Amino acid sequence: MSLRHAVLAALINRAASGYELAKQFHVSVANFWTATSQQLYRELDKMESDGLLSARVVAQEKRPDKRLYTLTEAGQAALHEFTKQEPRPTTVRDELLVQVEALTLADVPSIRAAIESRIESSSRRLESYEQRLSDILGSRDDAEFVATGKRIGPYLTLQRGISFERENIAWGRLALDVLDRRYRSADSSASNTAREQQTSS
Repeated sequence: MSLRHAVLAALINRAASGYELAKQFHVSVANFWTATSQQLYRELDKMESDGLLSARVVAQEKRPDKRLYTLTEAGQAALHEFTKQEPRPTTVRDELLVQVEALTLADVPSIRAAIESRIESSSRRLESYEQRLSDILGSRDDAEFVATGKRIGPYLTLQRGISFERENIAWGRLALDVLDRRYRSADSSASNTAREQQTSS
């Protein structure tokens, strides 16, 4: 998958400006694909040049004019072709896990801080995704939305994002508990040994 496919999917319902797309990527698309604003604007220019998007300038009062992007027929065809492809298996590439893999006693404080930071950031994203899901559902429960909702794709991607962040939080709490049990025990044993040596001397 490339960034352009995520952009095509984000534009499937309505036209949007680069600013609106960047905000959408930060709020609702972030649960399955991330991109900086700079990457997004570069890709929009490329996609317009490649004929996948068309853009029109909209005048605004008291603000700079904005460009609204829409899918062209070629863009719709490219997105449809992409949805027929077999996706590559998901793999984990996580810098924090590399740090944990290399953990030594001296690294415990910094690794603990990194895990705590991961829990905090995942908790914020989880809250954002759950609010987004609540907005999508409105007054309906899940069963009613599945039966009557206009588009089921955003519902499913949000569910994946929610489960992913919940697992991040669960793993982080597990990791902190293991570190506490392992290294508090080690600290206690080291202190006892030091006291015994002092007593014997």
